[in-house]
Amino acid sequence: MNTLIIKPKKTFNFIEDLKEIWEYKGLLYFLTWRDLKVRYKQTVIGVAWVLFQPIITMVVFNVFFGKFLKTPSDGIPYPIFVYTGLLFWQFFASSLGDVSGSLVSNKNIITKIYFPRLIIPISNIITAFIDFLVASVVLAGLIIYYHYTPHLIGLLVLPILVIITFLAILGLGLFFASVNVKYRDVKYVIPFFIQTLMFVTPVIYPASLLGKYSKILALNPMTGVISTARATLLGAVPVNWTLILTSLIAALVFFIVGYIYFKKTEKYFADIV
Repeated sequence: MNTLIIKPKKTFNFIEDLKEIWEYKGLLYFLTWRDLKVRYKQTVIGVAWVLFQPIITMVVFNVFFGKFLKTPSDGIPYPIFVYTGLLFWQFFASSLGDVSGSLVSNKNIITKIYFPRLIIPISNIITAFIDFLVASVVLAGLIIYYHYTPHLIGLLVLPILVIITFLAILGLGLFFASVNVKYRDVKYVIPFFIQTLMFVTPVIYPASLLGKYSKILALNPMTGVISTARATLLGAVPVNWTLILTSLIAALVFFIVGYIYFKKTEKYFADIV
């Protein structure tokens, strides 16, 4: 009787990982569909929650930051200004929280069967991306209401912004998910980290408000993503290509570091999760 022994890879090869993920695409689909059903099962408003959350947040921010504090918005009506930022930010924040705890929450299948572990965090991001697409309907409505006409270049750049966001989420998420397997108190740190990061991301204010310090802010990948989304969709300010390039490089660095750390610790997941 032949025995098949599965050993962890000794080298990092992302292309090979992609091929393996493709071989297990059925599992990726199943996990994504499972997450979607669990998220909306036995909820009163169901999918409407995806729209309700950013809309209510937009209203609250508009009242306090737009009306009371008179936060500048590059000449853009504050509701659509802040919603554009919230749309990308909530995609990033919700995905990062889910990915960071994904290995622990799926420990039952990790300890029983072999499959590419990268499938779990990727399925979480896809689930959040579907929420992002649904919530984008509100942004489209606001664009029509405020009589904005997105530039063609904006529609072409949007996929790049999504890719940058995906890389940033996956990189940071893989790192935190790996650490969380060994140190379970990470789940208490992540919400605080995300909440703090929001205030150093131009979600409720324009990046130009910080003046010379905006260059430091550009090391946060979401800075370039949100600023470019506003520039291309709403056209109030020129596109800062240096900013978006900086965000892309930062997201790639986060991804590479997170991926390497994930692969180095992957062989221990089933033993300590």
